[in-house]
Amino acid sequence: PVGPVESDVQYQFSGIKKYFTSYIPTGRMNCVLATYRSIALIILYFKLRSKKTPAVKAT
Repeated sequence: PVGPVESDVQYQFSGIKKYFTSYIPTGRMNCVLATYRSIALIILYFKLRSKKTPAVKAT
């Protein structure tokens, strides 16, 4: 079996591919974490935005 050190040597990525790749488990984890953080930021943005302006203006 190929160990984690040998598999890392097999794929030499540079730049952003080094952190977000589907070949290495660390890269997969980074992709998942980035997705979760993006969703959390979108939810947080809409929650904070909705408190400042009411959805329906009273007339």
